[in-house]
Amino acid sequence: MVQLDYEVIDLSEEELAREREVYGGLAQSVRDLALASLRTTVDEDEAIAIRAEIDQVTERLLASVREREHLGIRVRKDGLVLSDGNAVIGTRNPVAPPLQIDTTDRGARSEFRLNALYEGPPGCVHGGVIALVMDQICGEAAISQGHPGMTGTLSIRYARPTRLGDCSAEAWVEEVNGVKTIVRGVLRDAKGRETATAEGVFIMPRWAREAMTDTAITPPRFD
Repeated sequence: MVQLDYEVIDLSEEELAREREVYGGLAQSVRDLALASLRTTVDEDEAIAIRAEIDQVTERLLASVREREHLGIRVRKDGLVLSDGNAVIGTRNPVAPPLQIDTTDRGARSEFRLNALYEGPPGCVHGGVIALVMDQICGEAAISQGHPGMTGTLSIRYARPTRLGDCSAEAWVEEVNGVKTIVRGVLRDAKGRETATAEGVFIMPRWAREAMTDTAITPPRFD
């Protein structure tokens, strides 16, 4: 059985802001580097020299690392959940766009940009990336309504190619049936056209139900 890997922390708003500035900024610089690496046309000698410099920087970062490879999540006692390593919203994960997700009356929404790092068909977003984004936004919608859960099923319908660039997504809770929450969502391109729709079933596992009844922690709110 998969168990929630989290730690309860006491982190002030000032400490959180500083952490995001420093380590979130580091991740953003790595994102910028990845995009530059993808698009560069420098000659081979210059590319080799830059690679050597990057390897040196990597060694500096590896001089002090956590014992486990993953970050897990951290939960403040006010219920704020920090998913720093998440592949979609993780501020410390250079793979993440990252999405800033806002809650709505029915669920969640986000406006974001998917650049050439997420390309599938020429000039378009990879279908797997779309599924990744919709999985996250649908899960966040369930969380926003007080029904956190793990993805049981996720169905994506691709209506048309999604061009790289500005996009938006929203999701809402359709039905709650015991530990199961049914969520629907839609992805739109920069012109506001629907390019993909999603339907997911999110199941609240036993460990999550037990965690939410912990009197030391208020109900979770993700960030």
